[in-house]
Amino acid sequence: MPTTPAPLLRADVSVLPRYVPGRAAPSDLVDKLSSNENPYPPLPSVVAAMRAELGRVNRYPDPTSGELVRDLSAVLAVPPEHVVPGTGSLGVTRDLLNAAVGEGDEVLFAWRSFEAYPLLAWAAGATPVQVALHDERHDLEAMADAVTDRTRVILVCNPNNPTGTAVRRAELEWFLDRVPGHVLVVLDEAYREFVDDTDVPDGIALYRDRPNVAVLRTFSKAYGLARLRVGYAVAHPPVTAALRACAVPFGVSGLAQTAARASLKAAPELLERVRTLVAERARVTRTLRAAGWSVPDSQANFVWLGLGSRTTAFADACEEAGVMVRPFGDEGARITIGTPEENDHLLKIAGEWRLRERLTN
Repeated sequence: MPTTPAPLLRADVSVLPRYVPGRAAPSDLVDKLSSNENPYPPLPSVVAAMRAELGRVNRYPDPTSGELVRDLSAVLAVPPEHVVPGTGSLGVTRDLLNAAVGEGDEVLFAWRSFEAYPLLAWAAGATPVQVALHDERHDLEAMADAVTDRTRVILVCNPNNPTGTAVRRAELEWFLDRVPGHVLVVLDEAYREFVDDTDVPDGIALYRDRPNVAVLRTFSKAYGLARLRVGYAVAHPPVTAALRACAVPFGVSGLAQTAARASLKAAPELLERVRTLVAERARVTRTLRAAGWSVPDSQANFVWLGLGSRTTAFADACEEAGVMVRPFGDEGARITIGTPEENDHLLKIAGEWRLRERLTN
C-alpha cells in the first residue's frame, strides 16, 4: 500500500504547551478540589427550567441569545448591544482574540495567570507576552512598561487564577490611564461574585467611559453551570460587533441560555451560597495560616499555596489521602473551596503535612 503524506499542519503545534484541566476524581470517595467548580448543584428552579427546555433540543437555539442578552442588560444596566454571550468566559476570550489580533501582534498578560491565555494567543496567530507576578499579584507597573507598538490586547484576570489575588481600584485605574487607547484591555472577572474586598473594582463600572475596556464574566463558577459553558462579554461597539462576527454560530446552547436566565432570576438564593463559600474561604485561609502555611489573600473561590519544588509531593499526598488539588508545576497548588466537610478533610491533610515538615527540618 503506497504511503500517503500526512496533512500539512502548523509546525509549532507540536511544541505548544497543553492546557491541563483539573483531573476527574477517580472515585466518589475522593474530594475534588482541583477544578474551580461550585460544590453545590443547581437550584431546583434552575433544574426545572432546564427540564422544560429538554423537549426542544431538536431545534437550534437562538443564535443571538436574545432573551439572555435582555436579562443581562437589565441586571447590569448596560445597553443590550454591549452584551455578547459565548461558551464561557474562555470561549469569549478566544473570540475576542480572534477579532483583535493576528500575526505579528502581541497579547500581554501576567504570569502565572489563567493557563489558557498563551494557548489562545498562539491560536489567534499572536505572540504571547508574559509579565511575572510580584508577590503573587499582577505587577501593573511592569505590565505597563511591557506595552509596545505591537501590543493589541492586554488580559487582566481579576481576581487572578490561580493565585486568587486581586488588583485594586487605584492601581487598575492608573494602569488603564497608561495604556494607549487603541489597545484592548480585557478584564477577566470570572470570579467577580466571590469578591468581598470593597477596594476591588467592578469592571462594569470601569468599562462605561473607557471604549478600550471589555469585561468578561461567566455562569460557570458562582452560578454553578460549569458543564453548560455559558459566559458573556460587556464592551462598547465596535468591539461587540467584531466579537459577534467571530463567534461560533449557535455556540451557546438553548439549555445553557435557559439555565443562565433561570439562574439570574434565582440570583439572591444563589448568591447566598456564594456568601457561604466566601465564609469558608476565610476559615480555610485562617486555619492554613495558623498551621504555618503562607496563603495570599484570595478574592476567588480557591486559595493558593506557593509550594515551589514541594508542589507535586503535596498534591500526591493529598490525593493519596482522598483530596485532589491542582498542582502547577514547581510553583504551587490551587485548592478550590468545597463544602465544609471537604474543607475539613483538606485542612487535616495540610495540617499534618506541615507538621511533618517542621519535624523533619
